[in-house]
Amino acid sequence: MTRVLIVGAGPAGIRAAETLVAAGLHPIVVDEAARAGGQIYRRPPEGFTRPPENLYGSEAAKARAVHATFDALVAGSKLTHLPQRSVMALRAGVAYVLGELRQEIPYDRLILATGATDRLAPVPGWQMGGVYSLGAAQIALKAQGVALGRKIVLAGSGPLLTLLATQLVAVGADVAAVLDTAPMTAQFQGGLRMALARPVVTLRGLRLRAALGRRYHAGVALERIESDETGPTAVIWRDARGRVQHTGCDMVGLGWHLRSDGTLADLAGARFDWSAAFSQWLPRADPLGRAGDGLYLAGDGLRILGADGAELAGRAAAIACLQDLGLPHPNPAPILRCLARMQRFAHGMARAFPWPSDMIRGLPDTTNVCRCEGISAGELRATLPLSGPEANRAKSLARVGMGRCQGRYCQLAGAEIIAAASGQAPEDVGRLRAQAPARPVPIGAWLAAEEQREAE
Repeated sequence: MTRVLIVGAGPAGIRAAETLVAAGLHPIVVDEAARAGGQIYRRPPEGFTRPPENLYGSEAAKARAVHATFDALVAGSKLTHLPQRSVMALRAGVAYVLGELRQEIPYDRLILATGATDRLAPVPGWQMGGVYSLGAAQIALKAQGVALGRKIVLAGSGPLLTLLATQLVAVGADVAAVLDTAPMTAQFQGGLRMALARPVVTLRGLRLRAALGRRYHAGVALERIESDETGPTAVIWRDARGRVQHTGCDMVGLGWHLRSDGTLADLAGARFDWSAAFSQWLPRADPLGRAGDGLYLAGDGLRILGADGAELAGRAAAIACLQDLGLPHPNPAPILRCLARMQRFAHGMARAFPWPSDMIRGLPDTTNVCRCEGISAGELRATLPLSGPEANRAKSLARVGMGRCQGRYCQLAGAEIIAAASGQAPEDVGRLRAQAPARPVPIGAWLAAEEQREAE
């Protein structure tokens, strides 16, 4: 039987698995979490008592449906689920997977549903403890019911900013301010496009925004985060009229929507193109998600279309796989029509909540750009006479992108700084090449796998 490996058990991976099982295949699903659901439908540990309505809000019914689908497939032995494992490398039809020990999983077809990471922009002072990404704050809330601060400031732009703020307020957290760098003019222009494509979803977002009341501020300029030995103490910002504001806090969450995680797609041989609309590199694929011979991409790792779009993209990728195998498959036309509508919505969202390129390009030299390695904007700029305006050469000299996150959080900001200093466009700076292992690997686990193999 054809061996199909799915990486990721979020909405895209789950729907891909469901579609393959319906066609008579038995896929293997590898996921880093202990329980399937992905980030948007992340499940708390067993025995957690908070109801789905508190965890997922208006999306509780969808979360239940996705969870139930996957649980039924596992219970019926229709697929092989390998939780708490990470794919670290891909080579010649073999996935190198690390859990407690290393495994090597051969495959004939590969569906990557790896999701997205927070898209972060540096702010002076953001390197201090107590400054988190919005995604990290949401994980803590969903997985453990924990608000990561007693007085919270959330800053950035995009739907997650508003969603997380309302989720924290709903559980009684003290959210002092929600600071959106997107001006209201951009939000209005992009919002019209969003409303034309998905009016119900747009209206739901407006209701969440209204619930925040005077906590929410649009068109702000972030000056700096002040801290002491205990963590953040205040965020200094300018409102839309240019007036300096001081908001006390002990936790800051930052995020500018999402960035597709293309690390494994890169290792699998996918090509990438710069998207001016989304201000990031996105993998090249056909409408169903084909990105190469036997390689299929789905979900936010391909295009940032949200949970509903991820479910559809998962089905589309599985259909492409079935087509290539010559097996019966559902008609993809209705799925493609829905995905086109969601793509229009996503373009409107990108216009409504733009990436703050001007803010990044004007960062002071003292601002930390790479939190992993502690590299400042000035240190990155100082490499350009030797490296030239090329991201990978600048990385080798300045070490921006060499740390634990492997450039996931600093690559886009670093490209903006290099581009501004050299008079180039960000796409001309290039993207950092992915390399195995995809994440830092405990050397003990790797050696233990070798010892076990030798013993056998």
